[in-house]
Amino acid sequence: MAENTETVKTTEEVVEKNVEAPELATFDKYAIFETGGKQYQAVEGKTIAIEKLEGEAGDTVEFKEVLFKKLDDSNVQIGQPYVEGSTIKAKIVKHDKDKKLTVFKFKRRKKSRVKAGHRQPLTVIRVESI
Repeated sequence: MAENTETVKTTEEVVEKNVEAPELATFDKYAIFETGGKQYQAVEGKTIAIEKLEGEAGDTVEFKEVLFKKLDDSNVQIGQPYVEGSTIKAKIVKHDKDKKLTVFKFKRRKKSRVKAGHRQPLTVIRVESI
């Protein structure tokens, strides 16, 4: 009988190599805000692509739905649901569209096929102050 010469990896080794941790905030000052039914992380000076907003490029927008705010290690504010008196000011950089999604519907054995595409409108903003 031949011996199996393969090495067996433990679960910890497999998890350690194959699972990548999500990109977490390593910044000293950041906030999490809500707009368009989604949550975004805001860091001063960074650009973010969010759901479409009204306004032209160069306009300043203000977000009052701040869920979490960290100014330094000792000053952390968690909202219930929002942090009172906190706002995030940002400037609209441009309006753009997301990558194209293809929608394909069909009914088997009926020669019924519909192919459509969709590009979600986005607004790119630059966070000016938290």
